[in-house]
Amino acid sequence: MTPKAVVFDIGNVLLDFDYRKTAARIESRCKLPAAEIYKLITSPNAFNDFESGRVTGEKFFSDFQKLSGFSGAQAEFAEPFGDIFTEVPEMIAFNERLRARGIPTYILSNTNEFSIAWIRKRYPFFANFNDYIFSHEHNCMKPGAHIYEVVEEKSGLRGPDLFYMDDREENIAAAVARGWQAVVHTTPARTLEIARSLGL
Repeated sequence: MTPKAVVFDIGNVLLDFDYRKTAARIESRCKLPAAEIYKLITSPNAFNDFESGRVTGEKFFSDFQKLSGFSGAQAEFAEPFGDIFTEVPEMIAFNERLRARGIPTYILSNTNEFSIAWIRKRYPFFANFNDYIFSHEHNCMKPGAHIYEVVEEKSGLRGPDLFYMDDREENIAAAVARGWQAVVHTTPARTLEIARSLGL
């Protein structure tokens, strides 16, 4: 059956990203080399706490500053922290085609306040979704069940009425377990082929 709404992940679906860009940009203001800065930024415990909303941006920055010796203010960190993205034109165009057909689209993303602030500032296409479900705003992360429940509540849809794209297998598995139609996104061509087969 053709889904009634489409749900997009952000990272590596709509926008490719690489935190090595952040590390390279702030290396001169830290006491650590870029490789160590990258490890600090992406450390699973700290990063997951930030993206799940368990710690604020202020706390994340403060802890990073203490460990790295970063010499600037939070705003001087947040900008290069957010500026890590590259557009995926095929997927952005797909959303525009869906919108033109009157098909609702949603964002479901494990993300953080710094990244979203930058994306909203930098990418006009990001305004063109019906709603946004961010992990840090709901204190839960994929593949936990609750964040998928939020999508269902906001969209008013369940099961096969939802089509979801995500680059991580565990996140897709959680959606499929709820009856959603979903695909592990590897390339735009493959995802769009599957979407077309579903009538999207």
